[in-house]
Amino acid sequence: MRLLTLVLFVLAPLWGNKMIGTLEVPVAMLLGIDVSHHQKRIDWTTVADKNDLHFAFVKATEGSDFKDTLFSENWDMLQQMGIRRGAYHFFRSYGCGYEQARHFLQTVELAPGDLAPVLDLERIDKMPVEVMLEEARVWLETVENTLNVRPIIYTNQNFYEKYLVGIFDNYPLWIARYSDHAPALSGSAAWNFWQYSEEGQVSGISPKVDLNLFRGTPEMLDRLCWFPAENLPMPHDATMAP
Repeated sequence: MRLLTLVLFVLAPLWGNKMIGTLEVPVAMLLGIDVSHHQKRIDWTTVADKNDLHFAFVKATEGSDFKDTLFSENWDMLQQMGIRRGAYHFFRSYGCGYEQARHFLQTVELAPGDLAPVLDLERIDKMPVEVMLEEARVWLETVENTLNVRPIIYTNQNFYEKYLVGIFDNYPLWIARYSDHAPALSGSAAWNFWQYSEEGQVSGISPKVDLNLFRGTPEMLDRLCWFPAENLPMPHDATMAP
């Protein structure tokens, strides 16, 4: 994995440092990856044995009907390997937000301690901006109301600055910026996850993979996870009305 510069050490309180392979990060930073079928079949046993990973996001769905071909395999293996897992939905702005949320919820079966669902929001798809924002809002609210957990929004810094500043500031943010310099966002929002490279090399994964940092401790990461509320159905059993 490529080195980060010392700029990382000003991103969180200096509670000491630790080594993760050749990457030195503050204790208050956790390393993770995100994958999809583009990484092909992954040797998760090697990933777990050879890498000090705290979390992994996997692509689950896209639009109203596409399911990532390796989602189920990746999702199950992450649980078996004891790596904290999260699932994301690639949003298509030309699609109905409710239908896309229903598709995601019917595909992903959460277990207690899984990371909150992620909405990957990075395309306009030639739609008016207000349509994209409204359908994204419907997706977010449908998932939150069904699971009783606030979803995470993934986007890149340029898309965020152009379309999202001040819109969804009460949601956790996962920002892509391929740089040694952390994202600096306009407005009052702060990022929780930073996708800092798409050129990562991780034992057990042949193609290059995205590398991410979580700004916080394991206990802080717990606060962004799903735990079933008492007397609520498990997500795959939940019934939803438009």
